[in-house]
This record gives sequence, C-alpha cells and structure tokens, in this order.
Amino acid sequence: MSTTRGNVLVTGGAGYIGSHTVISLVKQGFKPVILDNFVNSSPIVIDRLSNLIGKPISCVQCDCRDNAALDAVFAAYNFLALIHFAGLKSVSESISDSLGYYDCNVSGFIDTLRAAQRAKVDRIIFSSSATVYRANDQRLISETDPLQPTNPYGQSKLICEQILQDYCIENPSVSAVILRYFNPIGAHPSGNIGESPLGIPNNILPFISRVGAGKTPALTIYGGDYETVDGTGVRDYIHVNDLADGHVRSLEYTQGRKGAKVFNLGTGKGTSVLELVRFFEQENNITIPYTIGPRRLGDLGQVVANPVLAERELNFKALRSVAEACRDAWNWTTYNPEGFT
Repeated sequence: MSTTRGNVLVTGGAGYIGSHTVISLVKQGFKPVILDNFVNSSPIVIDRLSNLIGKPISCVQCDCRDNAALDAVFAAYNFLALIHFAGLKSVSESISDSLGYYDCNVSGFIDTLRAAQRAKVDRIIFSSSATVYRANDQRLISETDPLQPTNPYGQSKLICEQILQDYCIENPSVSAVILRYFNPIGAHPSGNIGESPLGIPNNILPFISRVGAGKTPALTIYGGDYETVDGTGVRDYIHVNDLADGHVRSLEYTQGRKGAKVFNLGTGKGTSVLELVRFFEQENNITIPYTIGPRRLGDLGQVVANPVLAERELNFKALRSVAEACRDAWNWTTYNPEGFT
C-alpha cells in the first residue's frame, strides 16, 4: 500500500465505475475530486456518495474538452494523480455517431492529458476496455494478445492507449496504468449507487433487473447455439466493487514506477447468460422469463480474461462472486426502480 495519500482527480467520477472507485479511494485514504459533465450520469450521485462516505465530496461540473476550466481545476488542487473514466461507452451508439465518439473520447483525453502535463501530474490511470482485443473465443485473453477493435468505441479506447504509451515515452517521469476490464456488474451493497443507464441499457444485468421489476416482459438472449456449456454466450463478469478496488491498487502501483503498463481486470472465470439468469433468480427468489433470439453480428461465444498479470503485479484478485453481484444489482434496483431520479 502506498504511504503517500493526496488529492486524485477522477474524471467521469459520477458514472457507474467512477462512483464506486471514489468510495474505494476514500476507504484507502485518498481525497477524490470528481470532474463530470453529467451527460450520461446524474448529479444525484454526488449527494449519494457524500452520504455514504460521511462527508462532502468535491465535484466540478466540467467537460474535459474545456481547457480553461480544466486548468482551473488543476490549479485549485495539488493533484497526486489522474484517473480518467470520462467518455461515451455505447458500442451501438459509436457506430451511428463515430465522430462524436472520437471527439469525446479521444479529444477529451488529449485535452485532459495536456492539462495534467501543464500541472505536472505524473501518475495516470486510464479506463480502457476488453473491446480493444481481436476477436478470440478459444482461450483466456492475455494482455499480449492481438488488438483489433471492431467498432468506433473500441477503436477510441485503443487510440487513447497508444497516446498514453507515447506520452510516457516522451515524458519519462510519468507512471501510467491502462486497465482493460471485461464485464462490470453489480452495485454498492448499500443500494445507494449502481448502474443507472439513460435509455435502453447496453449491459445485460440492467436488462435482467428490468424484467424482474416488470418493466420489460422478457429477456432476449442473443444466440443459443454457441459452443458453450448451454449454447449461450460466456462472459467474464466482475463485480464493480472489485473493479473499483483494482483502480486503487493500480494507483498505488504507480508510485515509484515509470512508464506505461497494461493490465486486464477480470476474474478469469466465464459465466454463460443462462447461468447469470439462474444466479439472479436463485439469489433474489424471482423468475426471469426469457426468449432465445438470433446471434448478434460480431458477438463471440466466449470472452474471458486471463487475470494472472494483475494478480502478480498489482496484487489484485477479484473476490466477489457473480451471485453476490446479482444480489447487489437487484438490491439497487429495488431501492431505485427509476435509477437516479
């Protein structure tokens, strides 16, 4: 554990993963400052976080592409590090609005990185995604596997990864960690914060929760003929609180190190869609009706992380189960049937 604690800028800190990471940061003695434009998050999160933590959370409403506002934020705090979550994250939306995604995700990251450089902040954690990998459903995916995203969202993440790696070469005092995570699920056990998608959810567990709450009549499972345990797609589901802890471990890892390092954050264990449904039903004593539909273009039978590198170098291992994530997700939905409203 790092012996140096201080202010940490968390861009996109009001989002799903960012908000849970803020709690983990506070638990480990860091002082997070949230920067968010609330385009796909809610200001209500800030009050919820303050209540959970027991003291006010610093938050600045700002877009990462607003250079003057960014400089003002960096000038107001002596930041120890930057954790960059800010960005758009819908695969389907990125296909219909590729320019918007490159502008927000890539330009926003460049502007934030430049502001950090001007402020001499040299510890950086970047939120990436397993979507950067080339399609491969035959084995666990390792950090050294080929990279070939198939949509603008994944491509924007890969571009940012390369930018950060080049930036570290140009600035040898910088220590950076790039985190490629797989399928975050679950919520804080208090039920106060969780995944609250605006509009149609992109991830499966909010869909399952909508069915459980009676908002959607049945879950559609896309593909029932994959070469998996039950024919449905297998994914590596990691509890969002484990993922949050992984970001704190990564921040601690950057102390005293130089250069950029890439880590997968996953469990190394696959769970099929039907298994996920069963876990949800068993943990919450509820029935989830479903239908099997055709495969979606581009979907794979299996996408599971090889987590060994993070276990060895970050001393990170996912501890929470898929069943626990299902329980926490339903608890969140029960207390917040309309999300953050």
